[in-house]
Amino acid sequence: MFWTTAFLDLPDAGFEDGLRFWEGVTGYERSAPRGPDGEFATLVPARGDAHLKLQRRREGPGRLHLDLHVDDIAAAADDAERLGAGVVTRSDLGYVVMASPGGFPFCFVTHPASGPATPATWHGDLRTVVDQVCLDIPGPAYEEECAFWERLTGWELRVSAEHDEFRRLIRPPDLPLQLLLQRLGEDDGPVRAHLDLATTDRAAETARHVGLGADLVEVFGGWTVLTDPAGTTYCITGRTPETRVLDEPPPTSVRG
Repeated sequence: MFWTTAFLDLPDAGFEDGLRFWEGVTGYERSAPRGPDGEFATLVPARGDAHLKLQRRREGPGRLHLDLHVDDIAAAADDAERLGAGVVTRSDLGYVVMASPGGFPFCFVTHPASGPATPATWHGDLRTVVDQVCLDIPGPAYEEECAFWERLTGWELRVSAEHDEFRRLIRPPDLPLQLLLQRLGEDDGPVRAHLDLATTDRAAETARHVGLGADLVEVFGGWTVLTDPAGTTYCITGRTPETRVLDEPPPTSVRG
């Protein structure tokens, strides 16, 4: 795997508002629409390669999925099946849609990229970057899902020293997104995911997002939960954009 892309799949009614919101959040430029119905858009950073894309969903609620960029899609899909994933669709366009053992959607694609985007700077010295996907995993599926993603990516899996409901897969330094795996206090349901942002000033960044149209949901010790105008949940964390580690007190809730 040589690149990771987070795909926000927004419902039809909220797509345009959501796209404008994430343009404002990231400061990235919207690409020309793609797809038969103009349903795809990429957010293109001024420096580095794109790692955030959006898709208009004609049916179903909003969600997030991952695109995993590989050299050999067929071989990667075969390996994922051996690790417990299921094939959802083998597209005539070449990509393969998969589901993890817990039902989280991801795709194998090509489209190489190699340079992570640098954090954006706002209002002087406020810096922020979307740099993490958090997989939200019901309790009974947690161990299997952690093992699956560790083996699939080959990344180092670290357990939180303070909170055993969190484990982190450490992405190589030349990749844009790391993966946080969170055990939820739920007995069943599919694995889903949300975006996390790192910032130098969580309160100021939260205010900026609210000004762009986000709704504030709840504030915790290490992160703030919000929803975008399309209803998508995401978090602003106290992790420093350059180091990607938490510089605030340890989190006190399983959400974020």
